[in-house]
Amino acid sequence: MKLVIFGLTVSSSWGNGHATLWRGLCGALARRGHQVVFFERDVPYYASARDLTELPLGGKLVLYPDWADVEGLAREHVRSADVTIVTSYCPDALPASSLSGAGLRVFYDLDTPVTLARLAKGESVDYAGPNGYRDYDLVLSYTGGPALIDLQTVLGAKRTAALYGSVDPDVHKPAPAQERYKATLSYMGTWSADRDEALQMRFIEPARRLPNHRFIIGGSKYDSDFPWLPNIYFVSHVAPPDHSAFYCSADLTLNVTRGPMAQMGYCPSGRLFEAAACGVPILSDNWPGLDAFYEPGKEVLIAESTEDAMDAITLSSAELARIGRAARERTMACHTAGVRALELEHLLENAASRSAATEAVCGA
Repeated sequence: MKLVIFGLTVSSSWGNGHATLWRGLCGALARRGHQVVFFERDVPYYASARDLTELPLGGKLVLYPDWADVEGLAREHVRSADVTIVTSYCPDALPASSLSGAGLRVFYDLDTPVTLARLAKGESVDYAGPNGYRDYDLVLSYTGGPALIDLQTVLGAKRTAALYGSVDPDVHKPAPAQERYKATLSYMGTWSADRDEALQMRFIEPARRLPNHRFIIGGSKYDSDFPWLPNIYFVSHVAPPDHSAFYCSADLTLNVTRGPMAQMGYCPSGRLFEAAACGVPILSDNWPGLDAFYEPGKEVLIAESTEDAMDAITLSSAELARIGRAARERTMACHTAGVRALELEHLLENAASRSAATEAVCGA
């Protein structure tokens, strides 16, 4: 198949989770013989932190300054595409969705809980537009569970399906520890207000109670108001090639889910899969559906409180290693980009068959 994607970014992993997911998925699709063309608006904040300039295995990355400059090329690619995918937070989602072609029209909401929460507050969602998701043949969601029904009732989606995050095992895998990243507990993630309370409980307070232990944060958007402690170290941006070393240099790594995603459930962070693929034991907040991805106590540790976090931190190295191995085994079997690419193929084939059947009935 030829897939044309209009997304937020694949070229920069700075301050977003879209890029890493797309890199793994595009690579897996290419290895299965598919052609991928990815359109990304070239904005300054991603350009200044760009860590990818071309898609793997012959895929095409189109960076453009403005929609008017690329509309003709986009129209040409959509006309010859088997599938056109528009994503949440794509700055040109609406004009891209209006391009006509014979292929399947798909929307991939990588931010479903945020989308639905904004609409519930009466706020606008630029990438949805006045028609919501009614004009797409299939709406994929990074979030499963009840969210799939909400996408139909709130945004008018005809068909919905979950396509969860994944990990590229060629990028995220066990790696030697590096001195600069060594810590008792690590955390990788962009700062956000709806994660702050959970981070305070599971990371800041344990660091306060263990002043002789080293803690490390990797991410962006942290400022001087953050409650820094002498034993908390900070890396402003960890590029994807360094993720494995970052995870593997800590005894334990923390996963904290954004507020709307934790409340809705069935929305595993990409960082969760990345750390698990590295064989690192994970300490996570709890949310509905987590046990569908990893078994609590066996493949992931759950912290509902600071005391839970402290209990996890003080587990023996042998027990932590056992949990890390189990998480990696589950990830390699169920959550790789290759697994998701196969799932995507089946979803697209099923949607195309249903669309063809509907057209036949309507035309009869």
